[in-house]
Amino acid sequence: MILNAKARGFLKQFGAGLAAANGLDGGEESNYFSLSDPKETQLRDALLESSDFLNWITVADVDQLSGQVVSVGASGLHTGRIADGRFRRNVGVSGNEYKLVETDSCAALRWDLLSIWANAGSEEEFFQRVTAFTTQTFALDMLRIGFNGKTVETSTDYEKNPNGEDVNIGWHEIVRKIREKQIMTDAVTLDQNGDYKSLDAMASDLINAKIPQEYRNDPRLVVLVGADLVAAEQYRLYQAADRPSEKIAAQMLQDSIAGRQAIIPPFMPGKRMVVTTLANLHIYTQRNTRQRKAEFVEDRKQYENKYLRNEGYAVEYPELYAAIDESAVTIGTVAEPSEPVGGE
Repeated sequence: MILNAKARGFLKQFGAGLAAANGLDGGEESNYFSLSDPKETQLRDALLESSDFLNWITVADVDQLSGQVVSVGASGLHTGRIADGRFRRNVGVSGNEYKLVETDSCAALRWDLLSIWANAGSEEEFFQRVTAFTTQTFALDMLRIGFNGKTVETSTDYEKNPNGEDVNIGWHEIVRKIREKQIMTDAVTLDQNGDYKSLDAMASDLINAKIPQEYRNDPRLVVLVGADLVAAEQYRLYQAADRPSEKIAAQMLQDSIAGRQAIIPPFMPGKRMVVTTLANLHIYTQRNTRQRKAEFVEDRKQYENKYLRNEGYAVEYPELYAAIDESAVTIGTVAEPSEPVGGE
């Protein structure tokens, strides 16, 4: 596996351009460099553009390593009156705090792939491929950890924890720690003869049992549903369908559940179901801590694009996060369609 001369030249220009864009002199691209405020904004925007789901949730910069969770506006009533003044409603949840930790990402590209990219197009196309791969890798890891993170270990182990379980504490675990009752852990079965016959029933029960009454009709509530649950439900519906309308309902399953918008998020455990508002899920990065580095690593035969920062997760209103934990769910057998009259 050899890096061809064309790819090596393109990468040299890429590294020099990355450094020059951030005010460094030639030859400094192999060192970590901090991003200026405009470049921090540019990187954040690039990350958001590379993932639809990141655009839907709350991604913000904060100044402190820890502090009160940032309020972006709660559901519920914001209108009324006070006899001796103007009506107001306190926002924010007292005691709901975030904590950021050092977070290090490395998007590595092997020499053979880089050589193929270099031979496939122009220098500009090569730069676009490298940049797109890098930003998407960083963005998807942010979501992977958000849905699966459980602990913050001094040294992480990606082989034992392939979804970043030991990198940071994600949204599900945050709610488990501070408002455990919002997460259902009693064993349930999704099956025609089980506790829930459909995902509609599953989501409706979750909303009625765990979402406060004043928030249940908020149009911003969505159902986040794992891919395994959707696949099982679609299979059941297709098996039972004997009319075109029923097949259309099966096709539309991933768009709507229990009258709410349904979303299958990337990397969320396949048997987990969550009801919340998207803005309720937060990712914070500490301002002025972003550092970048891009370099050849000859010993590993790859080009490494690195991103170091302080980052963390928060749930603004834990009572607006209701979930059925994946460990509680069993997907039962799919009932066979009944035999028509006459045995045909």
